[in-house]
Amino acid sequence: MEETTNKEEQQYVKLPWFGIPKLLPYLKPLRGIIFGMVALCLAAGLIDTVMPLFQQYALNHFIGEGVLDTLLPFILLYLSILLVQTVGNMISGYLGGKIEMYVSRDMRRASFNHLQTLSFSYYNQNSVGYIHSRVMSDTGRIGGLVSWSLMDGVWNLTYMIGSVVVMFRLNWKLCLMVLVIVPIAALASAYFQRHLIRLNRKVREINSQITSGFNEGITGAKTTKTIVAEDRMDEDFRTTSREMTKTAVRTAHFRSMFVSTISFASYIALALVLNRGGKLTIDGVLLLGTLAVFTSYAMNLMEPIQWVVRALSDLVTVQVNIERFTRLMETESDVADSPEVIEKYGDTFHPKKENWEPLHGDVEFEDVTFKYPDGDEYILEHFNLKVPQGTNVAIVGETGAGKSTLVNLVCRFFEPTEGRILIDGRDARERSQLWLHSNIGYVLQTPHLFSGTVLENLRYGKPDATMEEIEAAVKSVSADGVIERMDKGYDSDVGEGGDLLSTGEKQLLSFARAILSDPRIFVLDEATSSIDTVTEKLIQEAIDHLMKDRTSFVIAHRLSTIRQADVILVVRDGKIIERGRHSELMKQKGYYYNLYTRQFTEELMNQAVN
Repeated sequence: MEETTNKEEQQYVKLPWFGIPKLLPYLKPLRGIIFGMVALCLAAGLIDTVMPLFQQYALNHFIGEGVLDTLLPFILLYLSILLVQTVGNMISGYLGGKIEMYVSRDMRRASFNHLQTLSFSYYNQNSVGYIHSRVMSDTGRIGGLVSWSLMDGVWNLTYMIGSVVVMFRLNWKLCLMVLVIVPIAALASAYFQRHLIRLNRKVREINSQITSGFNEGITGAKTTKTIVAEDRMDEDFRTTSREMTKTAVRTAHFRSMFVSTISFASYIALALVLNRGGKLTIDGVLLLGTLAVFTSYAMNLMEPIQWVVRALSDLVTVQVNIERFTRLMETESDVADSPEVIEKYGDTFHPKKENWEPLHGDVEFEDVTFKYPDGDEYILEHFNLKVPQGTNVAIVGETGAGKSTLVNLVCRFFEPTEGRILIDGRDARERSQLWLHSNIGYVLQTPHLFSGTVLENLRYGKPDATMEEIEAAVKSVSADGVIERMDKGYDSDVGEGGDLLSTGEKQLLSFARAILSDPRIFVLDEATSSIDTVTEKLIQEAIDHLMKDRTSFVIAHRLSTIRQADVILVVRDGKIIERGRHSELMKQKGYYYNLYTRQFTEELMNQAVN
């Protein structure tokens, strides 16, 4: 889990009210449950405050005077109050659990939904671990703050204030003697708590390194064995484990010193009360029951003091979680629909499909200039290109040349820095992203399948698809053979991310899923690079048939597959340096010619070797 630096936490401390007002939208729907829990905890604190007074009354009136006639009703009353308190504690615990789960659930839902609206640039700039930590770890800690921490806070503050008030009313001099210890206990708590926070933070950081080591050791097991790096991995893990043990032992040492110091302060308070109170009791000024009450309060008062110091430290820590979550929720997408577009076409989660126009597939780049949000160099400058409906556009170039930029703009994963991209003659920004994405079939070089069955994955493209439609789509890309080889056919589990299938099998199912949605624009991002040549030929024939009257953008690795393209765009160093049909580019004998002939020669040599 990702940790926040001390410098970052210090910046957050300056915010008012520890960022609590930012949580109000998630607490408002639960205000009835929260008020109920607070009321029960308040009652529990008051009962715990007055319970020693029952002890005082019993000692002074029953034992002290030797009268036991009315003891039974007193005991029944005492037990009844304890029963009420026990039931109240059970209910408040139940409500606390609901608050924690509901707050965490609502925040996770909100953050997950918000993540669906963010553009690709956000995911380019933030790691999966960072995002996962915001959605899971931060929301969990915030849920704990507004449930159990609030519950403990109400009880401790009620008991602490109530105890002081009761002691002051019984004997203000003895009360002051007890309160003399409070600042000492508070200072000791603050000192140890500060060091414990630092040590616990270091333990979490080292624990993250250990977790990372486990992850690398498991996921990279094959690499470790092939390069014979077991010894090095073992030594790195041993070093981290030793550091973890050393820090954890030191943390335990400080914690034991902390507990011992507070206990010592409690016993000092008890000694002062017994010394002074004992003399007053012997002199007849103070009753035995009253002395017993003071000893009870003197011992129990230290726990709420520890809690107050610990709670302030926890608030500072959780404030970081609040701010990190808030920062995620306040992140605006680089690609967003205007209010007018949302009003007419709806948003990602509330589409107004009745207002969606049919998409034909005319695409035009009109004086487009573009650079990535986190980049400094322009990828396109004053670029113009008309792609009529049904045109097959191939984009070629070496690895890392920037071939995906054009399709990212067509799919509106990024907005042009300048200029416009027209879809069917209208600026793409005049209609919703969901409308556009619903009409695009995108097949990636590295396909992704969701956890579940083959059938569930295929229906992601079209939830209401019939089995006849699914079988036709599967057969059209020769994926039927893959499904037939599976034990349960369409009901076979694909594993997490499709890990139970080979890359080629995942690719075929991705093709079928894209075709099933019947898109008007196809984007194939080196989609056949993981498929054998025989299957590739079958798919290529299917694609040629399916692409009829559909606009397609094909990022190609094997140049032999795009010779029939209507226009070929040649990309080098992020720039389009050549464009035209295959025959035209070959006649120019430029970069494309060299790229094609080199690849053609390599294929001939491979065939000769095999």
